[in-house]
Amino acid sequence: MSGHRKRPRDPSQLAKLIVDIAAGEVDDRKPTPEEQGKSAKAVARGKTSGLEGGKARAVKLTQVQRAEIARLVAGTRWKKSR
Repeated sequence: MSGHRKRPRDPSQLAKLIVDIAAGEVDDRKPTPEEQGKSAKAVARGKTSGLEGGKARAVKLTQVQRAEIARLVAGTRWKKSR
């Protein structure tokens, strides 16, 4: 199986899926980054950079810039709810 799929709502289809998982015909797990063709080093580097990026950006922003971003976000949030 190439990816993780949703469980069926139909009871008979769900029962068949459970039997297939128990028999080992279907994997019931998400594919690892290596199985998706990604490098383990690249995945690790992306995780650390992603965690650091938001904090570094917040430190560099001024109070005026943060307020402007908050205004834009609030406007977008209210615009979507209509």
